[in-house]
Amino acid sequence: MKRPTYRELNRKIEQAKETVSKKIIVLDPEVIAIDALELGYEIKDLKSILSELLSSITPKHYAGTYPPQKSYEEDILNQELFAFKVISGRFGCEIYVKYVLEEDSFWLVSLHQHREKEQGT
Repeated sequence: MKRPTYRELNRKIEQAKETVSKKIIVLDPEVIAIDALELGYEIKDLKSILSELLSSITPKHYAGTYPPQKSYEEDILNQELFAFKVISGRFGCEIYVKYVLEEDSFWLVSLHQHREKEQGT
């Protein structure tokens, strides 16, 4: 069976919505800060921005690989990465978001305007 399935993606999106309200961990704060400047938002707004994006994401927006890539970053080593592309009304462009769900934590790996050469897209 090809993974992730539509059902699995739907479940991961729902888990992400719940987890964002609990705990967000930014994997690389410097990278996210640079991308935040490019998109024109402040880091203090990250929770509301992620909540808004996740509420508009469906399994159709999955932009990752089949099966999902595993992280090579030490903090989230071997955890599955879930990537999505979605048009954002707030930003007026296609946004790429990649995350890992680990217990009650939402690990933000990427959040930026979609770039054509993004791996897994």
